Amino acid sequence: MFYYYCILFLLEKLIKHGIILNVLLILDFFKTAANLKEIPRQGWMEKLEIDNPESVADHTYSMALIGMVLSESKNLNTEKILKMILLHDLAESIVGDYTPEQKPKKEKINLEINAFEKIVNYLPSGLKKQYTSIWNEYLKNESREAVFVHQIDKLEMALQASIYLKKFPEKKLEPFFNSAENEITDPNLLTLFDQIKKY
Repeated sequence: MFYYYCILFLLEKLIKHGIILNVLLILDFFKTAANLKEIPRQGWMEKLEIDNPESVADHTYSMALIGMVLSESKNLNTEKILKMILLHDLAESIVGDYTPEQKPKKEKINLEINAFEKIVNYLPSGLKKQYTSIWNEYLKNESREAVFVHQIDKLEMALQASIYLKKFPEKKLEPFFNSAENEITDPNLLTLFDQIKKY
């Protein structure tokens, strides 16, 4: 009985200091983020009618590898770029992935802003502030890191298109390559993009 009361006393102290609450909230953050593994990339489904396309998490992972390697060569803030990449589609874990044809850009952004705010509310205030700042920086697309991440997004799409082209040679993938070519301006990324088209 004494042991039972000791546990209760300890739990009360932990709850009072927010330790257990923080652990549970962070776990909710991780669970919400894990939903990205179940969110298919809509562009491949809608435009190519691929039944089992890559997930948003697949896309993010591939972007993170590209960002990690290439940001070093450009003397950019690699840590910020990796955080920005991991956060850039996080809101889709709640709202899903929409193409411009499915939902107007302004409406999509408003949905994602609301979703992102809910997701980071699971985190301690310091992390919430930091991640919101990085995500807003990505949305504004004005800093060197944000511009680079937006272009990596397009480069990764082109890379995935080249992979699908080998699997589904009958599919029309030119619109994806054209979209990437219109957005990518960084010389290093353009060189890679040219190689991807030949791959």
